[in-house]
Amino acid sequence: GSEGDKAMKVVDCIQGSPEWHAARCGRATASRVPDIVRKIKSGAPSKMRVTYAGELIAERLSGVQPQDGFVSPAMQFGKDMEDQAAATYGFMHDIEPIKVGFVIHPTIDMAGASPDRLIGDHGLIQVKVPNTATHIESLLGGEIEPDYVKQMQWELACTKRQWIDFVSFDPRLPPHMQLHTKRVARDDKYIAELEEQVRIFLNELDQKLAALNARYGLEKAA
Repeated sequence: GSEGDKAMKVVDCIQGSPEWHAARCGRATASRVPDIVRKIKSGAPSKMRVTYAGELIAERLSGVQPQDGFVSPAMQFGKDMEDQAAATYGFMHDIEPIKVGFVIHPTIDMAGASPDRLIGDHGLIQVKVPNTATHIESLLGGEIEPDYVKQMQWELACTKRQWIDFVSFDPRLPPHMQLHTKRVARDDKYIAELEEQVRIFLNELDQKLAALNARYGLEKAA
């Protein structure tokens, strides 16, 4: 890897493997950062934030991260097509997209991200294989969903990289319409806000865990 990669805290594993699940166990991850920062209209934290805290506490107490459950045909199609999307991107940009395992945040140890691919020394890609209507909206200049932007900025925070290409791929359309790419630059101010929110969330989670252990006692080893 480059000098830049040495700075990354990478758990070397294949995404989806038991090692990957072990690395993520009890850690806040990029795709759930939107849930951490989500608020309801009154400004109070959303139910999803509390739910996610509960999931992570259960993971920390059990030492096990549940394997992904239900996979819809659309989800499976997306997984199958991710490699093709990355290969198409690589071909068009004459660069080799590199797979990576789990990347731990540089300063927040209990948080991290699993980027879809590393690009060169400074970039990432985030691959989406949406339904055709969504892809067409992207082709026509539609905005990237706010939740994806949060996820992408978090991946940049974890990897210390400078930009991420949002890639929408739909093999059901003619070849010249299959790949849509939109570059998103690193936003340090926004990243700092996300980091602050994640730190607060993880502190609350630690307090809940401590309260649980204080009330119910740590099981004595037999």
